[in-house]
Amino acid sequence: MLAARGYEHTRFTDVSAASGVAISTLQNYFGSREDMVIEAMEVFTDREVAALATVATAETDPWRRLVAMVDRSLHNSETTRQVLVEFWRSAMRDDDLREYSAEVQARYRAPFLAAVREGGERGEFTLRHDAEAVTQLLLSALAGLIISRVQHHPTPSPAEFRDVLLTQLRLMLGVEG
Repeated sequence: MLAARGYEHTRFTDVSAASGVAISTLQNYFGSREDMVIEAMEVFTDREVAALATVATAETDPWRRLVAMVDRSLHNSETTRQVLVEFWRSAMRDDDLREYSAEVQARYRAPFLAAVREGGERGEFTLRHDAEAVTQLLLSALAGLIISRVQHHPTPSPAEFRDVLLTQLRLMLGVEG
């Protein structure tokens, strides 16, 4: 419902119709429409962070770990992309969501930053820039692509974007190949 209707337009009746849960049950459990929508966004973003963490822990090599996390991020479903954009947009207007958004961003960013730092510490990367800056640029590129795809702007295919992004990441990290 969040992907289809957005934060402001998702109502108890919409969620009830989609889930088969009575409106009164939803109202009793959540109290307000805002509480319901915020909790849904929090659960959704927590799942995305957990999915990325699963990908990150499956790879021991820092470069392959970064590639796996980039691939995971590039292949989110349309619904996932829409809910993420809705979450970011809503967090600009809601103090509680903004605070939660900062926490989510820190958790999502952590495995990327850890891989960049680990590669540098192990001598596998020759960092030409600070690990924080490299990570921020990488995540900004991924978020920018999500926004463009949700807006249906002309964008390169995920494979084309991946090639360019990984080429630039190799240059920033001093990775051959």
